[in-house]
Amino acid sequence: MTLSTRLMKQRRFVPLFVTQMLGAFNDNLYKNAMVLFVVYSVYSSEEAEARFSAIASAVFILPYFLLSALAGQLADMRDKAAIIRWIKLAEIGIMVAGAAGLVLAWQAIAVESMAIPLLLIALFAMGVHSTFFGPIKYAILPQHLHDDEVLAGTGLVEAGTYLAILAGTILAGWVPVEWAAILVILLAIAGYVAGRQVPPAPAQGDVEPIDYNVWRSSIRVIRDTMVDSRVFYAIIAISFFWTIGAVLFIEFPPLAKNVLTASKEVASLFLVVFSVGVAIGSMAINGLLKGKVSARYAPVSVIAMGIFIVLFHFVCLAWTPLASGLLGPLDFIARPLAWPLLACLLGIAICGGMFVVPLYAFLTTVVKKTQTARTIAANNILNAIAMTGGSLLAVMLTGMGVSIEDQLLLAAAMCIGSAWLGFVLYRAEKRLMSAG
Repeated sequence: MTLSTRLMKQRRFVPLFVTQMLGAFNDNLYKNAMVLFVVYSVYSSEEAEARFSAIASAVFILPYFLLSALAGQLADMRDKAAIIRWIKLAEIGIMVAGAAGLVLAWQAIAVESMAIPLLLIALFAMGVHSTFFGPIKYAILPQHLHDDEVLAGTGLVEAGTYLAILAGTILAGWVPVEWAAILVILLAIAGYVAGRQVPPAPAQGDVEPIDYNVWRSSIRVIRDTMVDSRVFYAIIAISFFWTIGAVLFIEFPPLAKNVLTASKEVASLFLVVFSVGVAIGSMAINGLLKGKVSARYAPVSVIAMGIFIVLFHFVCLAWTPLASGLLGPLDFIARPLAWPLLACLLGIAICGGMFVVPLYAFLTTVVKKTQTARTIAANNILNAIAMTGGSLLAVMLTGMGVSIEDQLLLAAAMCIGSAWLGFVLYRAEKRLMSAG
């Protein structure tokens, strides 16, 4: 019996795994149903579509920047299982509001004045939900799992997350928007039920007062976390990765529609392939490292990711768009360049999963268990800043007339910086191992 298989039979792991999967599924069903419906059914210009896609990404990311420090403090100083129950209860109300926005947009009722603002407000609230859940899902693993199980547990959580993203993305591209409105509420209820099964995870060590000053607590949690050079380089490398991810995810819907002249189902297929790839990479790196938390393969993984992005760019340039209409999934797959395009996308995602999973496990194992949630919170704050910067840069480049396919080269260039950071981290890791 493998370690991963054994974990999937343990109550100390399975309820958290299921709760996280349902949350990721719901996030992506709602977010992608919203973005695809607006891009394909509301707007009709490439600039407006790219702008809305970027705004949606920024709205979802903003709470990570504003509230991660508070979320990290709460997770370290209160029972994590109790916080999960409150977070999942709030998700039900958020999804009721989001579903109302989807229905209004579907019925073309006050689309600009009410439906879209309501959709974005619910998306922001889901960002708040994810901000408070994020530190818990990683910080609870070292508390419930043995040291030699943390990498496997992290890999399973990442793989499960991306498989849930896969399922949510498929549904978002295929089910009618009115059905999506019903499903997001049902999934929120299921997530609450699963969250109630997570075993208690009380605070480790002394409980400190919580600093509710967002600005001061954010600076403090970043400063305290960055003292360890390994944590510093891991967080910066992860931030680079998510900047690249933000640029790619913003570009996928308008790229599918305007460059490849493909339907929203094909745009959904891109996100599906990406999610499958990250899940494969998450499990593959656990096998390569044999359970040991290390940045050994980080530099080569992200360099390979950059190469696949460049190849993806050239395939997009060689693509012949339709003079009119949009390609459905079967027509798209029948195109000669479709399979090289999907293979490049899969390669990007596999390499990305191999790069980022050990770094997350790194963050939760090199710090004290009393500091794990705040370490993840510091990571989330800097990730949010980096992803917001990537979103704004994508909007700015689109406004300057830089084509979407050329913007892919920006993501490829950032892989070089990520590779250097991964190398520095691995070198710091080896120095500490040599010092005993």
